[in-house]
Amino acid sequence: MAGEKIYIAIAGNIGAGKSTLVEFLTSTYGVAPFFEPNDDNPYLADFYQNMDAWAFHSQVFFLAHKFRIHQELDRTAGIVVQDRTIYEDAEIFATALHASKRMSDRDWKTYEELYKTICNALRPPDLLIYLKCSLKTTKQRIKLRGRPMEQAIPPAYLRLLQDLYDRWLEKWTACEVLRLDTDRLDYISDLVDRLDVMDRIERLLPRASIEAARASGPSAA
Repeated sequence: MAGEKIYIAIAGNIGAGKSTLVEFLTSTYGVAPFFEPNDDNPYLADFYQNMDAWAFHSQVFFLAHKFRIHQELDRTAGIVVQDRTIYEDAEIFATALHASKRMSDRDWKTYEELYKTICNALRPPDLLIYLKCSLKTTKQRIKLRGRPMEQAIPPAYLRLLQDLYDRWLEKWTACEVLRLDTDRLDYISDLVDRLDVMDRIERLLPRASIEAARASGPSAA
């Protein structure tokens, strides 16, 4: 790993706590955060109303914008952290839509070819932090955060996503994986949990490497 660049990816199902962890890492290590472009997706509201009609459009939008985000983080020195990767877009969400017949075989073939082409141009993460929580917790968090378009997500769809995450992680070999169970983990207000998360990260990304990347980041300029 180059000392002046560290790329951390945060993965996990809807409601797993990805954005919260990105904010925690940003404040703790001075990382440059890159968030998922949910609010920018013009198809998302239509997709949640009619998944069959808008699955392909929504997923191609995410794929294109996530590729742009990858290009931006590649150009950013220091430590960067990303809220959900392009790999999840394809291996989890688009795969789930195809498996559940919400994306046609023709659209899936086009999408898959585009994804594989993009992957050849990507730098993989240096560390993947996978946040896992139970389906019960996922549904509770979706309800609590109150995003209208998420309220109608079928439980069976959430369960399929979780199964695909489990299968994807079994095959992932591009970098080290740190698994965190977020059902009870509270690293925001619980000091013991906070120190535990920091310790586990720093075992995989030694503090010397973190400090070197931090020193070369935009804030050091």
